[in-house]
Amino acid sequence: MNECVEPMVGKILAGWRYDISGLAPEMRGDYESHFAACERCRSRQKIHRVIDISLIVLASASAAVCLLAFGVIRYFGPRHAFWLEVGALAGFGLSALIWLVVAVATPAPTVVVDAAKLGARHVHDHLPAEIRERLPEEIRVKLTGS
Repeated sequence: MNECVEPMVGKILAGWRYDISGLAPEMRGDYESHFAACERCRSRQKIHRVIDISLIVLASASAAVCLLAFGVIRYFGPRHAFWLEVGALAGFGLSALIWLVVAVATPAPTVVVDAAKLGARHVHDHLPAEIRERLPEEIRVKLTGS
């Protein structure tokens, strides 16, 4: 892996898990230019984002499985159903808590919004010129940034 072009900035960004979305725009410039120049930090940012989104997906799937287990237990009503239901609800609660912690502690929601914007910009760029010109100015500015 390549070395960081500016190790001190790389260490700061690593401590923040690369979430610079909360910084003032004036302060964000240095970090954005660092990402543009530093292959190592860009690749680490991608890895962190994949991990964050994977954790959210995994916690969501776990919560869904726990709710499904609760429903199955309620439907069939086996012996000791109460304790099985408590276990299923506890699993759901733990999964929901993990989901919440990951969503709050990471920039995953920002990544999802950025991905949606990138997809919309891609679609916008492939539209015929006459359709692009019909879009309201407000939408065009949001999609293209200019």
